[in-house]
Amino acid sequence: MIHNIKPDLLTRKVQVVLVGAGGTGSHVLRRLANIHMAMVELGHPAGLDVSVYDPDVVSKTNVGRQAFYPSDVGLPKAAILVHRCNLLMQTKWEAHQEKLTSKSNLYSADVVIGCVDNRAGRKAILAATEANRKATYYMDFGNREHDGQVILGQVMPESNEKSKNEVRLPHAANLFPELVDESLDDKDETPSCSLAEALEKQSLFINDTVANAGMNMLWELFRYGQLSYHGLFINNKTGRVNPLPIDPEAWARFGYDVMPKKTIRKRSSGRTRPN
Repeated sequence: MIHNIKPDLLTRKVQVVLVGAGGTGSHVLRRLANIHMAMVELGHPAGLDVSVYDPDVVSKTNVGRQAFYPSDVGLPKAAILVHRCNLLMQTKWEAHQEKLTSKSNLYSADVVIGCVDNRAGRKAILAATEANRKATYYMDFGNREHDGQVILGQVMPESNEKSKNEVRLPHAANLFPELVDESLDDKDETPSCSLAEALEKQSLFINDTVANAGMNMLWELFRYGQLSYHGLFINNKTGRVNPLPIDPEAWARFGYDVMPKKTIRKRSSGRTRPN
């Protein structure tokens, strides 16, 4: 199956919200700048308009694995990255040094990108996106020490569902409900004291690798207007990359049913029929 982009996204400014400017998010923002410049160069009328949410400041352990430099230490992550993009790319993007919550206003967002490392954060992003009054793309990144995944889905109000000929792309929480189960979050939130210690938890380039993979997928969508896959599973240790096809049978293997079975209601005669 092929997913086609909503036509109006090719004719107006695209509103993007990036949540998280750390291990993966800092690399994603650099690639969003690349996508923006390429879109404009190829004739898109306005490219991307990006807002970044992150409450943290740069620490010494971030330098080397994230897209920060020694001179950035102590500065707000979102602000320094957005300022750098605006200065170098002549954009007018916005930084929010705050934590995105389930009540955050994402009503204007066309694309929401989650680069958080906990389930509570994902749950908040999804809740804020679901409150949107229009169809919204939701791209979720996740990774462990050597492997990671990126999934592009759609959050769509029931009143705005697509026609029967089109299938909504399931998002990460549809395929992996445990990703928004806060009870599974690791309670050990002690920060690493050095880059060496941080590298014991995640390999040096896994964040950059999944960021590039996800942004290439987004670029394909805007460059050609369609996708034949909407996710990637990447393992830097083995060198394997497996795509997630746009295919209800593939989604069913994760327990997601595009067309939920109708409930059965008993009749007075004792027989049953679909409701």
